[in-house]
Amino acid sequence: MSKTITRLFDSHTEALGVVSDLETYGVDHDRISLVSDNTDNWHDGGRKADGPLGDHNGDGDNDVADGAGKGATTGGLVGGGAGLLAGLGMLAIPGLGPVVAAGWLAATAVGAAVGAAAGGATGGLLGALKEAGHSDDEANVYSEGVRRGGALVSVKAHDDEIQAVERILDEGRGVDATTRGDAYRQDGWTSFDPAATPYSAEQIGRERTLYGENRSFEAAPTDDVLIDDDAVRPEDRDVVDPVRRDY
Repeated sequence: MSKTITRLFDSHTEALGVVSDLETYGVDHDRISLVSDNTDNWHDGGRKADGPLGDHNGDGDNDVADGAGKGATTGGLVGGGAGLLAGLGMLAIPGLGPVVAAGWLAATAVGAAVGAAAGGATGGLLGALKEAGHSDDEANVYSEGVRRGGALVSVKAHDDEIQAVERILDEGRGVDATTRGDAYRQDGWTSFDPAATPYSAEQIGRERTLYGENRSFEAAPTDDVLIDDDAVRPEDRDVVDPVRRDY
């Protein structure tokens, strides 16, 4: 068995630091995913000359999207042996617009969007989170969090990694869906609206000020998901203390 563990971060800097901490601990980068708002243009999209967003190699195509179409086994979504952050790129996800993304959740979001366009179920990030096993409420909260300027980090953790992964995410100032959903609903929010306008930089600044000190460090969050997994168990490893860094 393995558990999908997701946390919302109020800034990309926090999320990037946690991804590095997870990889330092020993979580394979193909089991980590990041989806982040880019309203403040912290990521240039990997442009080459006048190419489109995500065009890392200058061929005129979005290499991040190519990687998603191939199941994130190659291309920008995984980042090869250099780690997840080496593969960051831009994707247009329904309801969110251009986001910075890497990893399996981003690949699923692209696939969910294609399925929805073909008459399938919910598309985009909302559909990807549900496919990963999150409840409808959790998926709505996390999608809304990205719309409001946040970043998601999702990990497929093996049984012997769960405690360490949760610690790294929580000590990195991650917020669970239950805590942030309660806060959103106090202001009248009900669910993620893919047709709503993404937050402006000014609105995002207010959100970060509002929730900056309202973080969740619960030992047993309710939005972790158990998934059957045949992966080989890694050896027991010591938990590293997360290290803050600037990007």
